[in-house]
Amino acid sequence: MNEIDIPVFTLDGLKRGERMDELRRCAGEKGAFYLVVDGPLEVVHAQAGDAALTFFATATEEEKSAVTNSEPNVRRGFSALGSESTARCTNTGDYSDYAMVYSMGTSGNLFPAPAFARTWETYFDLYYGIAQDVARALLGSMDVQDKVDIDTLVDCNPVLRYRYFPDVPPDRCAEYQPNRMAPHYDLSIITLILQSQSPNGFVSLQVEVDGAFVDVPPRPGCVVVFCGSVAPLVSEGRIKAPQHRVVSPAMEQRVGSSRTSSVLFLRPRNEFCFSVPLAKALGMGGDLTGERATFGEWCGANYLEMHVGQLPA
Repeated sequence: MNEIDIPVFTLDGLKRGERMDELRRCAGEKGAFYLVVDGPLEVVHAQAGDAALTFFATATEEEKSAVTNSEPNVRRGFSALGSESTARCTNTGDYSDYAMVYSMGTSGNLFPAPAFARTWETYFDLYYGIAQDVARALLGSMDVQDKVDIDTLVDCNPVLRYRYFPDVPPDRCAEYQPNRMAPHYDLSIITLILQSQSPNGFVSLQVEVDGAFVDVPPRPGCVVVFCGSVAPLVSEGRIKAPQHRVVSPAMEQRVGSSRTSSVLFLRPRNEFCFSVPLAKALGMGGDLTGERATFGEWCGANYLEMHVGQLPA
C-alpha cells in the first residue's frame, strides 16, 4: 500500500458537510487522511518555520537554555536534539527522538524575542482554528453530538510542536536504529501535520493501516490528519487512532534526509473525563486505574519520563 490509498479531503468541503460517508469510513478504518488547506496557512507556516530554524541554527546555548522548560509534562519552548524519547514513553525502547523541537500552547509560552512571539502566535491561532474545523466535521460524521458537546470539546488545550529532523549520523541509520521516533498513537482528539520533503526524497513518516506501516509523504497544499486517542473514547471505539512512526533512512540515504514537521495536537482540556475500562478495552490507558480518569492524569502517566535527563544524540 502507498500514499494513494490514504484519502484526500478538502477543508472547505468538510466545512460544507460534503463526503461525510467517506469521512466516516476513513475514520473507522484508517484514522488517517490528507487535508487540502486553502488560504494563508502555508505562508504563515513558512514564516514560523524560518523563525524556528534560525533559532535552532544561531541561538547560543544560553539563549536556548533560557527558553527550555524543565517540567516533564509541559510542552513549551525549546527541546534539544535527543532530549525526548517517545520510545521510553511507550516502553518500546531506550533510544531518543532524533529531532529538536520548539513548542507553544495557549499560555505559559517561552519565546526568545517579541518578533518570534508575534509570528508564532499568528501561526498557532490559524492552525488551531483549522484543527477545530476538522475535528467538528470528523466527530459530527460519527454523530457523537448526542453524547458529547463537540464545540466544548474542541475549545481545548492545543499544543503546536515544530520539529527539525537533521540528517542522522551513521549510528542512527536504519541498519542500526530503524526509527527517528518510535511507533505511537497521539494523546489528542486529532493531530495535524504539515511536513516538508527531504532534499533526497526520503519519506520518514509512516502510519499503520491494515496491520502494516505505509509511507505518508508530503503532498503540496496538504496537511496530514491522524485521529488521536481521544477520538475513539468519545465515539465508543468507532474512530481508529492509528499508530505512526518516523523512520530512519538507510546508510545510502543518510545525507539529504533532513525534514521538518509542524504538528498541531488538538488536545482536550486536562479536566476532560473518560471511562478507564473503555480506554483499556481499546488498548489504551494501561497505566490508569479506577473507573474514571482525566486527560491530565493520562498525560502524566504517559509522559512522566519524556524529559528526564539528556539522552545521547
